[in-house]
Amino acid sequence: MHKILTIGEILVEIIATEKGDGFRQATPLVGPFPSGAPAIFIDQVGKLSQASAIISRVGGDDFGHVNLARLEADGVDISGITVDPLATTGSAFVRYRDDGSRAFVFNIRDSACGSIRLDDKAIALAQSCSHMHVMGSSLYAPSVVESILAAIDIVKAGGGTVSFDPNLRAEILESPGMREALRMVLAKADVFLPSGAELFLFTEAKTEADAIAELLGSGIKVVVVKRGAEGASYFDAETTLTLPGFAVEEVDPTGAGDCFGATFVSFWLNGAAPHEALEFANASGARAVMISGPMEGASTRAELEAFISARKD
Repeated sequence: MHKILTIGEILVEIIATEKGDGFRQATPLVGPFPSGAPAIFIDQVGKLSQASAIISRVGGDDFGHVNLARLEADGVDISGITVDPLATTGSAFVRYRDDGSRAFVFNIRDSACGSIRLDDKAIALAQSCSHMHVMGSSLYAPSVVESILAAIDIVKAGGGTVSFDPNLRAEILESPGMREALRMVLAKADVFLPSGAELFLFTEAKTEADAIAELLGSGIKVVVVKRGAEGASYFDAETTLTLPGFAVEEVDPTGAGDCFGATFVSFWLNGAAPHEALEFANASGARAVMISGPMEGASTRAELEAFISARKD
């Protein structure tokens, strides 16, 4: 059985209950919710009963324990998470604007997860895994980038595979070394999972078809373009497939792309046909947006099967 590894930020998310533009005045809040793009991804993998692990750091505070408890309860191997009693767990304050976009205030680079490093225990954990998933949002600090690239080499040396979701946030895109790190990860990826315009970040192409051809020609085996509520498209050397999304009432889009990616990668690794992997991934993303909180909408396989079946009747 495959074991999926990710490395990166674990944090809590605290959400403004009223819409507005940022946090320059007092506003009611709800939370903390366990969060962090790689943490959401790996939690969804665990919910699917797929062997999974994460390497990260949290503080010895309540925010850290909120995340540890959720990940462990959902079946994730948390042995690679270091608890630093002198550090503070990362955080993200989120406020929705009237147009549906979001304003973030992050504390990641200066939090516990800003100093992730591969010690002997983490290296042994990486050696036990057959797939590595990278979130672009996790390339926020030199030590984390170094750890991710080293883990990729460990997994690849064991015959494993790598998936990559750029998952870019405007707030961190200009972090020192971010663009170079993104390219280094892409060069090692087997599966690429961009959203919308992220498809063109690493190509000279100006059209989607040309960008897909360029990426597949570079050695990437599979490209999956996430299109939000409109669904997703799958591309490999032999197959092109687009499936529509599922119509649901959107409550909170945070984490939907992470749940989509986790579900797709889990099904792909276990030999699912492209149609099945994409359909379940679309369902996973749709269910995720129906519930407030970044991890709260993660789904079991039974829940996804019931969701899909109800919409086919």
